[in-house]
Amino acid sequence: MAIRSLNGVGIHVVEDPARLAAGWLIHTASEPGHIALSGGSTIGRAYKLAGDLQPEWRPDIHLWFGDERAVPPADERSNFRLVRENLLDRLRADPTVHRIHGELGAPDAAELYERELDGVTFDLAMNGIGADGHTASLFPSAPALDERERRVVAAEPGLEPFVERVTLTAPMFATTRLLVYLVTGESKAEAVSRAFADEPSPETPASLIRGFETIAILDAAAASKLPQG
Repeated sequence: MAIRSLNGVGIHVVEDPARLAAGWLIHTASEPGHIALSGGSTIGRAYKLAGDLQPEWRPDIHLWFGDERAVPPADERSNFRLVRENLLDRLRADPTVHRIHGELGAPDAAELYERELDGVTFDLAMNGIGADGHTASLFPSAPALDERERRVVAAEPGLEPFVERVTLTAPMFATTRLLVYLVTGESKAEAVSRAFADEPSPETPASLIRGFETIAILDAAAASKLPQG
């Protein structure tokens, strides 16, 4: 495993990023606290591993969502469904789950989640990065990136599926004790470089989203365009 720092972000380049991310998830879930989860196939494997390796989770662990599509929870596009199928269904003890109610429509769901998150600080947030540099549902140069007060906002989609979104904002992520980016594949290499090696820019939202501590867990392909040394 190669570990170094770029612009204050700890860069971990490993053969199996999902397994390392699952380890962080299990470690955080061993104590009472709050965890924000996201969607995506790579992070879905991390959830599977976390559920298989440690199926006994505390009821005083609170699971939240970094973003959600404005769809019902059983919809195949739902991040809640991904988390349920890959993690929650594998657990023998249920943590407390705070779902974004996307079926209400994005504005109403965002308002409800804003109130529910009052006073919450995340111990861990698990994020991905899209090939366009987005993270959560914060898309390049989107108005949501300018938000400085609200914890949650409704957001327009920046890519398929083209349904309205609900997303946490930069101020909410900034309160997170540890923000973990999990990214794999050569198709993400350019976005990874812009997010961690270049100057922060709204054209690459992941370059703007940081916690108190931020790490990136990458495979060699995703890390291939980062500066060497």
